[in-house]
Amino acid sequence: MGKNFKRTTVTSALPYANGGVHIGHLAGVYVPADIYVRYLRLKGEEVMFIGGSDEHGVPVTQRARKEGITPQQVVDRYHKMIKDSFEEFGISFDVYSRTTSKTHHQFASDFFRKLYDDGKLIEKTTKQFYDEQTGTFKTDRDIVGECPHCHAEANGDQCEKCGRDLDPTELINPRSKESGAKLILKDTTNWFLPLNEYEGWLKEWILEGHKEWRSNVYGQCKSWLDMELQPRAMTRDLDWGIPVPVEGADGKVLYVWFDAPIGYISNTKELCESNPERWGTWQQWWQQEDTRLVHFIGKDNIVFHCIIFPVMMKAHGDYIMPDNVPANEFLNLEGDKISTSRNWAVWLHEYLVDFPGKQDVLRYALTASAPETKDNDFTWAEFQARNNNELVAIYGNFVNRALQLTQKYYDGVVPACGELTDYDKETIAEFKDVKAKVESLLDNFRFRDAQKEAMNLARIGNKYLADSEPWKVIKTDPERVKTIINISLQLTANLAIAFEPFLPFSSKKLYAMLNVEPLGWENLGSTELLPAGHQLAKPELLFEKIEDEAIQKQMDRLARIKKENEAASYQAAPVKPNVSFETFEKLDIRVGLIKDCQKVKKSKKLLQFTIDDGTGTERTILSGIAAFYEDPSALIGKRILFVANFEPRQMMGIESQGMILSAVDFDESLSVVTTTKDVKPGSQVG
Repeated sequence: MGKNFKRTTVTSALPYANGGVHIGHLAGVYVPADIYVRYLRLKGEEVMFIGGSDEHGVPVTQRARKEGITPQQVVDRYHKMIKDSFEEFGISFDVYSRTTSKTHHQFASDFFRKLYDDGKLIEKTTKQFYDEQTGTFKTDRDIVGECPHCHAEANGDQCEKCGRDLDPTELINPRSKESGAKLILKDTTNWFLPLNEYEGWLKEWILEGHKEWRSNVYGQCKSWLDMELQPRAMTRDLDWGIPVPVEGADGKVLYVWFDAPIGYISNTKELCESNPERWGTWQQWWQQEDTRLVHFIGKDNIVFHCIIFPVMMKAHGDYIMPDNVPANEFLNLEGDKISTSRNWAVWLHEYLVDFPGKQDVLRYALTASAPETKDNDFTWAEFQARNNNELVAIYGNFVNRALQLTQKYYDGVVPACGELTDYDKETIAEFKDVKAKVESLLDNFRFRDAQKEAMNLARIGNKYLADSEPWKVIKTDPERVKTIINISLQLTANLAIAFEPFLPFSSKKLYAMLNVEPLGWENLGSTELLPAGHQLAKPELLFEKIEDEAIQKQMDRLARIKKENEAASYQAAPVKPNVSFETFEKLDIRVGLIKDCQKVKKSKKLLQFTIDDGTGTERTILSGIAAFYEDPSALIGKRILFVANFEPRQMMGIESQGMILSAVDFDESLSVVTTTKDVKPGSQVG
């Protein structure tokens, strides 16, 4: 922490209270934030860790409608589930509150009103989609329609199938998710934050002042600023949220992304007012220049925390700006994007049931594969390997050997260290600088590498024991063994300290086996942590092997979910608008016999069909289905349907005289349409 900072305010993105927390959330936000906060506490620095549930917004109302309950019932249920899961998993928030609290409603309302009274917001009328059947305006997530790219059903903000970001106006046949009614565009008035007016300040503050930010964060900010910022609506036409505190704003609430980040501040206010002697005033944590502010978020929230929220605070005038925003990229699951709507996720509350007592195993695995600079992948096979090959075989193995040898030779009493050999001195030198290395990495938010350094202590210990062979030396030089065991125990105690930010449950268990209170971060690297004569407790296994059966159970679950998703997605595309019979009659669809079929040279997409169309003259038709037929010659002899009266088109220097009819399967693969009988070439379809 910089020399001018007296305290650090750490926030973690507020999870939506419309579902549980999954491993993507943990890897992207909560595990790294918790590691960082635990590290600062261990160093004795003043830090506040702020969390809470985001309980407004469209996802909550969508789930409420789906379940036939009120939005408040939805958020009450999931707020408790999320809070309990975080506590059991060891995410050590100082406060975990919610945006439906009275404190938050008042604070967010007052914040908006100050911006309004100071003339920092602009009133603007725009056209938005409106559902005449329910008499309500629709936000992006309340709109469904046909994706213009892959033609699957998509939400107004994103297509789950092809992953494209969308604007509702791009959808084909947009309709209300609630009523199914066709939507119209209608005028509505809202209040906008003029981001464009702060563009110069943002460029100076971020692009010039924070070049040390992670490249993904800096790059995304630069991309937004290069595109020229536009005013952004801070209110919405909804009935769930914080009412806009302005006359004439009936039926409007604060935009969830205006409301939610203010939750960091209102939650701080709650904590400070509940214990002012411990925490002081909330203003100290948000408005004093000697406070450092750090936001932990996922990459999808970068624009809100680096551009919109800072502009809100700048417009208000009284707040400090974030010193760093160490956003992670996305974590995928078994090679596929995590999706809550498709249940393609590993949920924290389910993990805690399936793997009781193994919180640290998941913390370790997620940190080891953290998507710090690029998207990464979580696999159950790697999870098992991290546990069995690293936590058990390296860390646990060294600790167990050191403690068991002490128990065997000295009844669990720490032996005195004798004269050091050159090899002893070399080993001690190897872990002397671990504190400096780990601190440098954690100060720069490189949690994956910092955890590697902690694990390196166990590797040093295993090598030391293997090379020293105390089980052999005890027969010839028992005094020498005392030194070997003493050094091994000092190294074990160092492991308990080094892993405290990363694996808090394991460090607590190891301290108990060492029969000591936490030894203090300042002592990391010391060789005098356990005095001679100190009695250790009975040793236990620090970690246990995860068997194939437990992993197979998780893989079977994912396979079942995948099948369910495929079955659910197997539905016909929306029927196109009706056409007259006369329009259909204009198409001349015929049967053709494939005489030859081959890939077009220099084209990855096109197949060239040579067809007997019944006229006595062969017809050439090109079709972009090459990706679905590895061996085009297998189509020779098939009777297929084609449109005979399309105007000829030139493609790759070849004239295509018609169009082959193909069916699109649920997985977007294409298959030519064939006849069930040997109908003569040239026969018309009608």
